[in-house]
Amino acid sequence: MTTIDPLDTREDLDLDLIIIGAGFAGMMALHHARGLGLRTVVLEAGDDVGGTWYWNRYPGLTCDIESYFYSYSFDEQLQQEWEWRDRYATQEEILSYARHVADRFALRSGIRFGTRVVSQAYDETALRWSVIDEHGVVRTARFVIMATGVLSAPKEMRLEGEATFGGQVLRTTHWPDGVDLTGKKVAVLGTGSTGIQVSTEIADKVEHLYVLQRTPSFSVPNHNRPLDPAQTAEVKANYPALRAHCRTTLDGLILPGTGRNTADVPVEEQLAILEDAWADGRGFRFDVTFEDTLLDDGANRVVADFLASKIRQLVDDPETARRLTPSGYPFGTRRICMDAGYYAIFNRPTTTLVDLRETPLVGLTATGVQTTTEHLEVDAVVLATGYDAVTGALSRIEIVGRDGRRLSDHWAEGARTMKGIAVAGFPNLFLITGPLSPSVFTNVIASIEQHVEWLTTLLEHAKAEQLDEIEALPEAEEAWVRHSDELAASTLHTRGTSWFSGANVEGKPRRILAYVGGLGAYGEHLAAETTQDYPGFALRRVQTVGAAHSDTEEN
Repeated sequence: MTTIDPLDTREDLDLDLIIIGAGFAGMMALHHARGLGLRTVVLEAGDDVGGTWYWNRYPGLTCDIESYFYSYSFDEQLQQEWEWRDRYATQEEILSYARHVADRFALRSGIRFGTRVVSQAYDETALRWSVIDEHGVVRTARFVIMATGVLSAPKEMRLEGEATFGGQVLRTTHWPDGVDLTGKKVAVLGTGSTGIQVSTEIADKVEHLYVLQRTPSFSVPNHNRPLDPAQTAEVKANYPALRAHCRTTLDGLILPGTGRNTADVPVEEQLAILEDAWADGRGFRFDVTFEDTLLDDGANRVVADFLASKIRQLVDDPETARRLTPSGYPFGTRRICMDAGYYAIFNRPTTTLVDLRETPLVGLTATGVQTTTEHLEVDAVVLATGYDAVTGALSRIEIVGRDGRRLSDHWAEGARTMKGIAVAGFPNLFLITGPLSPSVFTNVIASIEQHVEWLTTLLEHAKAEQLDEIEALPEAEEAWVRHSDELAASTLHTRGTSWFSGANVEGKPRRILAYVGGLGAYGEHLAAETTQDYPGFALRRVQTVGAAHSDTEEN
């Protein structure tokens, strides 16, 4: 990790704005902050831009959002000049894009790489945040934006016996350079998106692959392919209209739906529609094809049964197909996966599915993996065990707000925010794609842009009005938490057992962590804040900075 000399950072110790994280959210926030003339620094733990696409480099890593839309829209020239290679970009291509953006807008000079933030506290007398990094450097700023990402804090997992294992233990979230698994016996633990991608990529290269499955996922083929130049030209010509339409949709994407409930569609037509979605290669179509898929058990079973039939068709061995078929949770309450031939790998004699529900994992031995019924000799174990999603990166920084209150205490019974963008009791602290915003239920780039644009308008207002404090009102936060919870409770999401609700992390309070109302409806809520002069916030101009403050403006 890059070493920081505190003497070299004197010019950025006293700032208007500190942004934490140099992924897609942090880069865009920096660019917009510069446009406002704010003295801004980004603090980034890694050695380069890209966020999750910098840290994650495991074999087979591919985006599940089409390249045309997993990209920025805020600069038309950028949209026109960048050429995507594939329909679904690989990690390498997305990281190249992030680096291009950083260079094109000269962002690197505003980023302090190799700088992991460990704590930050609000000084109510100075009306400033003090942010401390791992090197002990203290920076202060009026405002802080947390651009820490929603899938950026790996779930910590240590296997029993890991220290005695003589082979490699590889974590997908910190994949080392130079790994070659060719000809080796490999066990992959985890069958979410990451595990599915790794297993599919290495299945034909290793001597034997053991897929250690705890909870099976629904996965659909992505039908990835090089992009057609004619289609690219058409998309680029229509980008403004396409992007505007995305902002009105549930998920920030343009996906064809029927606009009908399942019961209103004859069975034969249902199957034809689902077959079309399967052939299309956009997995999220299955979430929105029918209006009631995530609202009604019967409707949900139509989609689940269709996908189960596809698993039976693709996997030769009926018993393996049964084990690969999800059960115990409604379709869509875990993120649907997209693959490049996952189910077919189980037809290979060199691939073995190990169902850990039937034969639980005991741990590692010197030579392999031990379950309750068998020992698997392997040379390497790949841990594809997921993330402490949405709140994880925030909870790993000690954040102290007004009256010494810690964010961890404020969230002890579940994450609470005002529209996913601010927290009561934490003035001048803002979140990008924070909990209870649409975030992971959308194309996250669209959500990032929505937040950064809204925050830019807010900070512009603060600068024009010389506001010292912007703080979410407790009653507004409570109303938003209640609204978000009620919407989630009206769906099948609350019956899921995934990182959507924190269920994958032991001891984590359960709450659906993303706003299920959709990007379009959420955008209307944000717009109302702006047009109604921010009724959810206290906006304060302080006459005297000192022990006693007097507010001259407050909502």
